Amino acid sequence: MDNIRARFKFGSKAEDVKLRKRKSQLYNTNDPVCPLNCALGFWLALFVVTFRLVNCFLVQTSFVPDEYWQSLEISHHMVFNYGYMTWEWKEGIRGYSYPLLFAFVYKILFYINYDSVYLLKWLPRILQTLLAALADIKYFFVIGNLESKDTAKWTFICHLSSWFTWYCCTRTLTNSMETTLSTLALCYFPLPGSTSQSSWKYLTLVALAVLVRPTALIVWFPLLLYHFFQEENKLKLVIQRYALVGAVAFLISTMIDCLFYGKWTFVQFNFIKMNIFHGVADFYGSHPWHWYFTQGFPAVIGPHLPLFLHGSTVAFRRYKILLATITWTLIVYSLLPHKEFRFIYPVLPLCMIFCGISLAGLKVWQRTVAVFLVVSNLLPALYTGLIHQRGTLDVMGHLQSLCDLHENNLQPNVLFLMPCHSTPYYSHLHCPINMRFLECPPNLGDGYVDESAIFYDNPLQWLRASFPYKSSLPSHIIMFDVLEKDIVTFLHGNNFLKTAEVFHTHFAEGRVGRSIFIYERH
Repeated sequence: MDNIRARFKFGSKAEDVKLRKRKSQLYNTNDPVCPLNCALGFWLALFVVTFRLVNCFLVQTSFVPDEYWQSLEISHHMVFNYGYMTWEWKEGIRGYSYPLLFAFVYKILFYINYDSVYLLKWLPRILQTLLAALADIKYFFVIGNLESKDTAKWTFICHLSSWFTWYCCTRTLTNSMETTLSTLALCYFPLPGSTSQSSWKYLTLVALAVLVRPTALIVWFPLLLYHFFQEENKLKLVIQRYALVGAVAFLISTMIDCLFYGKWTFVQFNFIKMNIFHGVADFYGSHPWHWYFTQGFPAVIGPHLPLFLHGSTVAFRRYKILLATITWTLIVYSLLPHKEFRFIYPVLPLCMIFCGISLAGLKVWQRTVAVFLVVSNLLPALYTGLIHQRGTLDVMGHLQSLCDLHENNLQPNVLFLMPCHSTPYYSHLHCPINMRFLECPPNLGDGYVDESAIFYDNPLQWLRASFPYKSSLPSHIIMFDVLEKDIVTFLHGNNFLKTAEVFHTHFAEGRVGRSIFIYERH
């Protein structure tokens, strides 16, 4: 017996048993899955980047003014020292962290003398596109870790076919960057079954999302609570993760803002003060409390809605935290008077998980439903990306010729008689010609009535008061067609002739017409 014990060497000092090397594939230590995953990753990355670049160049319309006025216009002003800063920047409620990203691009173009207006318009969008593509790729592999390959495939198809993602993800909107960063953060979030979770990575990405747009905290609040209650060492999580990452992010953000504002500025505090206590968001319109449930969310998720509702019942137990996050976000935003489609965009990638689970469970009609999803999303994606509301961008191309006049020491003077911030500004012209538009900052308690409201109350009176002499008249007037009948006597009386008509939309509404007219004074 002692000989047997000595032979097997029981105990802590026992040496590892060495097995003979075998040539059989059954014992091969070179895992064939790795090269397959590497090949899959390469072709997937190539496809997604190509897909998103096509997506980028097929979105040629405007969505909301913030796409330019809170990003590219600020970046242009930071680098080239001319442009227009909206009231938010004067009140210190916007952070420079996001525009700084594009300012780096502009600065490089300036140094290499390639700062053409074409590159100034498209390179920031391409940068946004590449970040969105990175989030798409990570999204696919994380779903593959959580679910079967088949479910991951259908989830990814749902994600890529979303018309609203196509419409938004390549735009230079803070909402687009918030969604991209939130999607990347979700890939490292400790969801049940996830093998790629990392507290440091996901919290850093969440912090960046909050720096870009403070309302990102609304989406992440239930997820942060979930992580807190799931964590065994809660004190360590709060002190060494939440507090540390938050403090570093806040410090970096404050240093950047103080540098560019030229004084101590706490953007997050100013943002909350102006939007909550002063209610300036209400100035830009309000909707009934149920708007997100009856109109906003159904429009954003589009034809995927039936799959989402079905998938929510199927995967309720497994992903109840994600479903709770979606519901929480919709409820919180419903309590705010001012509502927009883009505000709930960050929950769309979460919804696609439930859509993919639902689609993967369909055995008979699976491919038919998938084809229907692609086609039904393709039509609104192409229409909104190529046709609807494109005039406000196209008209800036027509005005580009005025830069040549400026270089020849002629001084064109452009007046935009449109709802304020309807068009981009110097970021889409890149020459310091004289331009003026109807301003509309909110009433901050001093009894101020915005210029846009005064103009539309009596357009002719405003024009005559603003331009009492021939010498003060602008050289060009840009306006929507619906305004023409109200100021036609002023135009004809001052020798203005229509030189161009630019299509804008098929759905004229209020002060926004179907076409944009360019009038030039002769």
